[in-house]
Amino acid sequence: MQQAIAVLDSGVGGLTVVKEVMRQLPREKILYFGDTARTPYGPRSAEQVVAFTREIVDYLIQFEPKMIVIACNTATAVALDDITARVSVPVVGVIGPGARAALGRTRTNVVGVIGTEGTIRSGAYEAALNLLSEDGVKVISKACPGFVPLVEDGNFRSAHTHEIVEEALAPLRGTGMDSLILGCTHYPFLADTIAETMGPGVALISSADETAREIRTILERTGQLAAGDAEPLHQFFCSGDPAKFREIAQTWLGAQIRLTPVVWQVPHIGA
Repeated sequence: MQQAIAVLDSGVGGLTVVKEVMRQLPREKILYFGDTARTPYGPRSAEQVVAFTREIVDYLIQFEPKMIVIACNTATAVALDDITARVSVPVVGVIGPGARAALGRTRTNVVGVIGTEGTIRSGAYEAALNLLSEDGVKVISKACPGFVPLVEDGNFRSAHTHEIVEEALAPLRGTGMDSLILGCTHYPFLADTIAETMGPGVALISSADETAREIRTILERTGQLAAGDAEPLHQFFCSGDPAKFREIAQTWLGAQIRLTPVVWQVPHIGA
C-alpha cells in the first residue's frame, strides 16, 4: 500500500499546497483534511487551534501517512512544535518555506505579511524572517480576517470581494514593500484581486511552491519518494458541507482529482 502525504488545513486553503505538491510530486498520494465546519481558525485562541489540530492529526494518523503537512498558517504558528513532538513521522509547516521564498524575492528588504488574526498575533513570520535574513528585513504585517470567509464561500472574484480586499490592503500601499507574503493558504484563491490592488511593483509570495520543495527534500533524504508510474488515488475529507468542498476542490484542482475527491464528513469532530 502506498503511504500518503497527509495535508491538513482549517478549510479549503490547504488545497493551494496540494495543487503544488501534485505538480512537483505527481506520483505522491495525498490525504487531505479540511476542517470546514470550524473555519476560520484565525479568531480562535491558540489553545483551541492546538486542540483542533491534534484531533485532525489523530484522525489522519490511522491511515499511516509518511508525512504530515500543516497547510494552515495559524495552526503552523501555534501547533507545529506540539504535533512534531506527538508523531513519529516528519511534520512540515508553511511559515518557514514562505519566509524563505520572500527573502529570495525582495530587493528592498521590506516584506509585507497578510494573514489571519491568529497568525499575525503570533509574530511567527516576523520571527522566521528575522532569523533567516542575513541583511535585516523590515516586516509590515496586517491581519485580513475577512478573506477566509470569502474563499470558503467560493467567492473569489466578485465586486464585493474586490471591495473587501481593496479596503483591507489600502494601508499597505506606499510602504516600500516589494514582496507580500500571503500568510494564509486561503489567500492564493484571491491572488488576482490582491495583485490588482497592490500593483505590479509588489510580488505576491505563496508558501505552496517552497513547501512542496521542502516535502521533496525530506522524502528524498529519507528514501520515501513514491516510485512507479501508477497514478495515485487521492482522498479528500472535510468536517463540514461536502458539496461546497467538492465544488471548490474541483474548481481549484481541476482534472487532477478526476478520480476523487472522496469527501467524508467526520461526525466526531465537534464545532
